Amino acid sequence: MQAEQTETLENAADTTAEIVEPSTAEGFGDLVSRITSGDMSTETWILAWETVGRPVLLAIVLIIAVFIAAGWARKLVGKAVRKANVEETLARFLSNIARYIVLIAGGVAILGTLGIETASFAAVLAAVGFAIGMAMSGMLGNIAAGVMLLLFRPFKVGDVVDAGGVKGKVFEIGLFTTVFDTPDNRRIIVPNNSIFGDNIENVSHHDTRRVTVAVGTEYGADIDKAREVLMEAAKNTPSILEDPAPVIYLKALGGSSIDWDVRVWVKREDFWDVQDRLTRDVKYALDNAGIGIPFPQMDVHIDGTVSQS
Repeated sequence: MQAEQTETLENAADTTAEIVEPSTAEGFGDLVSRITSGDMSTETWILAWETVGRPVLLAIVLIIAVFIAAGWARKLVGKAVRKANVEETLARFLSNIARYIVLIAGGVAILGTLGIETASFAAVLAAVGFAIGMAMSGMLGNIAAGVMLLLFRPFKVGDVVDAGGVKGKVFEIGLFTTVFDTPDNRRIIVPNNSIFGDNIENVSHHDTRRVTVAVGTEYGADIDKAREVLMEAAKNTPSILEDPAPVIYLKALGGSSIDWDVRVWVKREDFWDVQDRLTRDVKYALDNAGIGIPFPQMDVHIDGTVSQS
């Protein structure tokens, strides 16, 4: 019986010793009290190193290591998914996800080195999660929109699109934003929510496009002859497709001209060259045929009567 009481007392003493063992916060408080009292002894410097110096130095080293590891993770995942013949859009998205995962895990580890209880930290995050979610609703919406863009795939990296008020080539679809390069070599970053919540025009989705040149001829010109001249100009334009065949469309009888549409089909990459060349050929063809292209004119009549007072 006495042995059992002795063992119980020893266990209680061990438990008490564990409870009163100074924590990092207590050690920091002891350090502050020592410094304010002017105690700059060797023990104080050792305590400063144990409570502040070593954790901070370790945290700095870990921060550098985490960023390096995040970059490696992004490259490794990108290479792995590209070898699996995954589309470039999805490959970049997955590599960015890998980078964020490493950064988050590294951040938790760094907090642990600074003496912050990660379990308590997670509880605090859970407690304020609603407030953070409300404050970052736009960011969460961008993440959801980015996921939807990858699921429905209205465009991919390299496509020329008109979305979110920007027209340009898609460079990257990220977790929060989409990056565009414009024809005049500007880089524009647009939040995903602005893109997915608006109309999206994928200019380069199809392999072929239609070039339309609008032109007006004078009322004195013969309509059938004008049609033949325009058709000949369309057929002789380089790089057009024979199927679908060119079409000359009589659009309207305008206020000062007979309005036509000259329509030809081309490969996607030839669109701008053909549009420029077809516009030139239509003008020269009408000039050579003696068919005028009217332009808005105003007749001004001046009354020659002079009033006398």
